[in-house]
Amino acid sequence: MSDTVFVQPGGALPMPVPPVTGEELFSVLPHRGKMFLISRILDYSVQGRSLRSEYDITEGCLFYDPLIGGVPSWASFEFMAQAVSALSGLTGRFFGKPPLLGFILSVLSLETRLPFFRAGSVIQVQIAEEVKMDSVSTFRCRTSLDGSIAAGAKLTVMDVEDPSVFFKKDNHGKQ
Repeated sequence: MSDTVFVQPGGALPMPVPPVTGEELFSVLPHRGKMFLISRILDYSVQGRSLRSEYDITEGCLFYDPLIGGVPSWASFEFMAQAVSALSGLTGRFFGKPPLLGFILSVLSLETRLPFFRAGSVIQVQIAEEVKMDSVSTFRCRTSLDGSIAAGAKLTVMDVEDPSVFFKKDNHGKQ
C-alpha cells in the first residue's frame, strides 16, 4: 500500500467546498440507520471524482465488536464503499438526480495496517476514481487514523438506477 497523496487527474487541486454534514448528508446517501457510515464529508470534487470523509467510531456502529472495544479494520471497505456512494450522490445532485443505489462488485488488495479502530476514534476515508465505464467504476481508496494510513483497497462498484431488475420475480410479478 502506497503512502502517496491522492491528486486529481491532471494534477489539479480540488475546488474548495464546504463540508457536508447533518441533513445534507442524508440527501446524498440512500443509506439509513446503522448502515449510515459517514459522519461528515470534508471535501469532494465531482469533476475530479474524489472525496474525503470522516466517520466517528462509536459503540453504535454496525461493525462494533465489544470484545475488542472497536471496529475491525477489515470493515474499512464498507467505509470506503459508503464514501463512493456519497460521491455518487453528490454527482447526482450536481446533475439534478436523486442518489442511486450502488453495488460493490469487488474489493481488491485490501491491506490493513491496524487490527481495529478503537471506539472514540475518528477515521478519515479518501477515495479517487481511477476508471469508469458506463455505470461501473474502480476507485483507489484508503482509511487513515491520526494521519497514518490504516487500510487501502481498490473497489469496483456499479451504480444502478432501478435495482428491482436484479431481484427475481415469481410467476405473479412479486419479488
